[in-house]
Formats: sequence, C-alpha cells, structure tokens
Amino acid sequence: MQNIISGLKVNVSPMIYVKDPETSDLGKKIIEHSIDLIDEIGFDNFTFKKLGERIGSNESSIYRYFENKHKLLLYLSSWYWGWIEFKLILSTNNMQNPVEKLTKAIEIVTEEINIDNNHPHINEIKLHQIVVCEFSKSYLTKEVDHENKNGYFLIYKRVINSIIGMAEEVNPNYPFMKSLVSLVVEGSLHQHFLKNHFKTITNCSENVTPTDFFTDLMLKQLQTS
Repeated sequence: MQNIISGLKVNVSPMIYVKDPETSDLGKKIIEHSIDLIDEIGFDNFTFKKLGERIGSNESSIYRYFENKHKLLLYLSSWYWGWIEFKLILSTNNMQNPVEKLTKAIEIVTEEINIDNNHPHINEIKLHQIVVCEFSKSYLTKEVDHENKNGYFLIYKRVINSIIGMAEEVNPNYPFMKSLVSLVVEGSLHQHFLKNHFKTITNCSENVTPTDFFTDLMLKQLQTS
C-alpha cells in the first residue's frame, strides 16, 4: 500500500493553476512553503510577496504558477481532498461488510492526520490544519457557482459522493443521506477547529475524537431509521 501511495499524483483541475507546480522544483517549493507560511500566519495575512521572500524568489515567479492566492488555496484544498480520496479507495476497496466499510470511511475523513512521508514537499499535518481553518474561504465567495461549474470542487464532492454510496449500502432507505454525509465531512473540520480553539462548546477533546462523535452519529442514525 505504501508503494502505491508513494506513486500518487493528485490530478488537480488544470483550470486552477497557470502551470502545474508538480512539474518543477520551483513549483514544489512554492507548494511546500505556502503551506508552511499559511499555517504560520493564516490565509488572510498571506501574500505572494511574503511567499517570494520566504523562498528567495521574485513575486512574479509565483504568478507563473497561480493567478492569485485564492487559486493557490483552491489548489491546496483540492490536493488535500484528492489525497483523502486516494486513502479512501485503498482502505475500503476490498472490504465486504457495509458497516465496517462505512466506519473506515468515516475514520479517514474525520481522523487526526499523520505525515505519510510519501510527499516530501507537502506536510499533510499542516495542510490539514489549513483545510480546517481556511477551506470554507475557497467556496464562500461570489464566484462559487462559476468555479463549481468549472470543476474546482470536483474532488471534494467526489469524496462526499463516495461515502454517500457506502452509507446507502448500510441503509438505502434513509431519506437525507446527502445532507447527513455532507454534515459529517464538513462538520469534522468544524469539530477539529472547536477542539483546538473553543473547547467549552464541543465534547471532542484529547480523549474523544471527531471520529468517535461522527461514527456514533452516522451509524445510530442509519441503523434506527
């Protein structure tokens, strides 16, 4: 499995970037240090000028890869969801029991992230934190319908639809499956945020994970409906 993961190439929509950053050392450097910098100072304070200073390159060189920082955020979040999708496929493909398969899928989209050491220029832990804190900024825009039409969120929606299919194997008659699965995937990000910043309004903690909560929520909902 590790050998397969090491060969992973997440196919982010080419409409998001000007030049594929995976095709050059500079592009990979841009991705690596943008993750570090956004994790450090937040997306609102992040600029290509600051990134250029970090990597010792002209700001103009970054624009040869991305039109603006919004497109960079779309790229990072798309890469993250593509990585999650790949883990979903590898971990559940040979599972026969529908409940066990769904439980594993919930775990993958809600768990704490570990470095997998297969993508040296991408720190998956920091990228997960960026998705937790910043992902909503990629779609809470006036351009969301246009960008959605152009496929910018295709991988994210594909992850959700894959889990919808698994959940329907458990209970094909549940009437709100799309809403339930969307709640689990998006709600997991929110619970991770609350666990780190607003501890008094979540049960998630060092001892109770978002995975615990959402597994309990989904399985009880499907098995009692």
